[in-house]
Amino acid sequence: MSPELRPLTVAIVGATGVVGRTMIQVLSERRYPVGELRLLASGRSAGSTVSADGRTLPVEEATPEAFDGVDIALFSAGNDVSRQLAPEAAARGATVIDNSNAWRMEAAVPLIVSQVNPEDGEWHEGIIANPNCSTMQLLPLLKAIRDAAGIERVIVDTYQSVSGTGAEALAELEKQIRAHVAGEVKVASVYPHPIAFNALPEIDAFLDNGYTREEWKVVTESRKILHLPELRVSCTAVRVPVFVGHSEAVHVETTRSFGPKEARKAFAEVPGVIVQDDPAAHLYPLATEAAGKDEIFVGRIRKDPSIEHGLAFWVVSDNLRKGAATNAVEIAEMLVERGWVKARSRRASAPHDVATGVEAVL
Repeated sequence: MSPELRPLTVAIVGATGVVGRTMIQVLSERRYPVGELRLLASGRSAGSTVSADGRTLPVEEATPEAFDGVDIALFSAGNDVSRQLAPEAAARGATVIDNSNAWRMEAAVPLIVSQVNPEDGEWHEGIIANPNCSTMQLLPLLKAIRDAAGIERVIVDTYQSVSGTGAEALAELEKQIRAHVAGEVKVASVYPHPIAFNALPEIDAFLDNGYTREEWKVVTESRKILHLPELRVSCTAVRVPVFVGHSEAVHVETTRSFGPKEARKAFAEVPGVIVQDDPAAHLYPLATEAAGKDEIFVGRIRKDPSIEHGLAFWVVSDNLRKGAATNAVEIAEMLVERGWVKARSRRASAPHDVATGVEAVL
């Protein structure tokens, strides 16, 4: 990394949310070169604090002026906030990495998975989009297949944890479990039905084509990231009573023959992917094991005999980390490494040296 880019001023929008807090943690763990960290949220959260690494950090209101002097702005505050404030941040010279759905399908906005298409970041105009968490864990594997054997069709069924909805859903699942044990009625408010001991094939709103928005995100985002605009993709997204970690059952039709042995080798060569595939020993990816980790885990790799060139596999990842926060930070790292962050003049009084990174402010 170029010394003139250190330290950076980093803002986190939605800092009080589950993903925002995870972003703070990931920045610290990866020692991202932060000189000043601004935690931003809505007006009702301004004045509150966030605990991180044993320290208490203040939260300020997210306003256009809050981005003055910011180099990197990590957004995880929903579509409306991103639509309103991301252009304001970019206009003030910040590079925005947005975790909402607001900008993903805009032609002028790169949609990036760090192991798949980092080169797309070169043409950003101030905003870079972070994909949906389900797309995120799938695409490094699809890229490996695309590069090795070509892709004709993808069918994916997702089994998504409640943390993808946020803190209220986590609390509701726990309350419903306690109610079940106590023999009480399980009350649903976050979801249309109780999620405890259940599976809900409804994530986000239904579209006119019968798919949900969550399912259609996987379709459209996969095409954009892989640069395959005609790729045939179908998805069914299901919410399951898991606290953290999304799982996916994937069936791919390849252009040429591509067997399980080749797939294991190709997957193992992808940075950040771990192959766990020994069914005889009951070894395959589990959400409980993936939680808290940054890697993507893949197993149950086998031939799909229903089509000529068919491959099936099971993929699991922590949706809060690789599915959101970690990929955003990896994009921020890439921007620094490739010199795609505009250097700013620093105040002479800046108290942070280049080696301390985010730990200087946590």
